[in-house]
Amino acid sequence: MPVAVIGLGDIAQKAYLPVLAAQPGLDLRLMTRDRAKLDRIGDTYRIPQRFTDLGDLIDSGVRAAFVHAATDQHVAITERLLTAGVDVYVDKPLDYHLDPARRLTDLADRLGRSLMVGFNRRYAPGYVQAKERPRDLIVLQKNREGLPEAVRTLVYDDFIHVVDSLRFLVPGEIEQVDVRWRKRDNLVEHLVLTLSGEGFTALGIMNRVSGSTEEVLEVSGGDSKRVVVNLAEVIDHRGQPTVRRRGDWVSVARQRGIEQIVLGFLESVRSGKTVTAHDALRTHELCELIVKRVGE
Repeated sequence: MPVAVIGLGDIAQKAYLPVLAAQPGLDLRLMTRDRAKLDRIGDTYRIPQRFTDLGDLIDSGVRAAFVHAATDQHVAITERLLTAGVDVYVDKPLDYHLDPARRLTDLADRLGRSLMVGFNRRYAPGYVQAKERPRDLIVLQKNREGLPEAVRTLVYDDFIHVVDSLRFLVPGEIEQVDVRWRKRDNLVEHLVLTLSGEGFTALGIMNRVSGSTEEVLEVSGGDSKRVVVNLAEVIDHRGQPTVRRRGDWVSVARQRGIEQIVLGFLESVRSGKTVTAHDALRTHELCELIVKRVGE
């Protein structure tokens, strides 16, 4: 199956290419405008089909594409791919604004093509297993060190993972949304999102001046608690805590859900099942609400 990888930055190199290159039956094709990078990575993975022009790549007959280009290029690239009849997996976010994201979702619907957004945490084992637990209270912290940022890029580039993970984990319909934040010199230093509904509360916290880079999920209810640290370590609390760590032979791609979401997308393409971006669009809508409340 001919599959394109468009954009060969860190995320493509570290997370996606190792998974894709290991899959049998794929005819991989690489595209980036940087010829030196294209040849270096093509040589590393022994991939002969290399392109610097999107039109030439499409004309080569690709059936599916993974788009890892810069966010401000997502819409233009994805529109051309969908229009050409190519199923598309694209890194989050679809765009930094809601209307273009909605336009892409509608276009995929009209053309009957798959459009999947890369919310890999929905496939990460620690988070999937957390969804099997009582979840009266959910707390997800995703902190950084010395990285205050303008609200739109902070929310759409990074906090979007918190938003989508909470939406994935909540056990019922969200009835109330609350946003709290602190800004300094128009840069957001911390952001707190509260989602609540019947019988549950979910807190999403990001502190960009926390002094630590970490991601910690806690779900609790029914007199028990599960903690997932950096997607790798799982600690169950019911009386004495028990700890499970990522196995020595478990890859980071599998631990973070990259392998599972990639294989899921490829299987949908092979089987002809259409994947829609409607649920991902709801996450983008909530991100836009957060941006509007914080103010640019």
